[in-house]
Amino acid sequence: MSAFSTLGCAEFELNEALGLAAKHGIDAIEIRALGGTVDLVAYFNERFGSPAGLAKVLQASPISVCAFNTSLRLVGATAQAKEEFLRYLPWAEAAGVRSLRVFDGGETADKGELAEALATLQWWHETAEREGFHAAMVIETHDFLALPDAIPRFLEIAPDCALIWDTHHTWRKGGQDPVETWKQVRRNTHHLHIKDSVSRPGPRLPYSYVLPGTGEFPMAALRSALDADGYAGIKSLEWERLWHQDLPPLDLALQAARQSGWWPQMASGE
Repeated sequence: MSAFSTLGCAEFELNEALGLAAKHGIDAIEIRALGGTVDLVAYFNERFGSPAGLAKVLQASPISVCAFNTSLRLVGATAQAKEEFLRYLPWAEAAGVRSLRVFDGGETADKGELAEALATLQWWHETAEREGFHAAMVIETHDFLALPDAIPRFLEIAPDCALIWDTHHTWRKGGQDPVETWKQVRRNTHHLHIKDSVSRPGPRLPYSYVLPGTGEFPMAALRSALDADGYAGIKSLEWERLWHQDLPPLDLALQAARQSGWWPQMASGE
């Protein structure tokens, strides 16, 4: 399934993001920001009034929503952060959105951080079971899980957790071969983030994001590994324009991905 994150078109309204996906033959969007804000619950309340109102709009669209992307971190999850995360649940349940993205958090993947991450997962499992929630917490490999050898150590204590594998983070930040990382995460991963970059330092990072297919990310090798295993999950372009406003519009990034063959299976029904 092809998708993109609205991180790349944060200024859009929901209908504009859905329209952009339809224009490019993309199956789904994951919602991180809309209307210029990452406070999605406030946005949904203002624009749709109720979870039922949002559900009605999404049910009328041929484009699905594969995730709501929250800001919760497993490491450092305060009581307030957990309450803010739970505000997404009525909207996700009504709209049939089954994945709520959270970050791993942390910096070292030491025993303390792993224990804290596991405690947050246990809190969620207990809460979801008690409340009868259908949505799942899906963990992005963003912080400590981008470190070498952190993923197998984490999966040893949380073998059934669901992952969003940010293929770029484990490669660029963690220095890991994506083909080797795939072997570690494939049992737990049904959602990938993909993007491209070059080693040239940028304004905020020691590397620079570039149009898909014009950088150094080894997409061909990764695609071969995914195809060999029959991966049929989500492949989502995470175009981080909200954080890096010098990047071209998402529309141009989607065009480049298709025209270069970097992301060849973009059409609906892949």
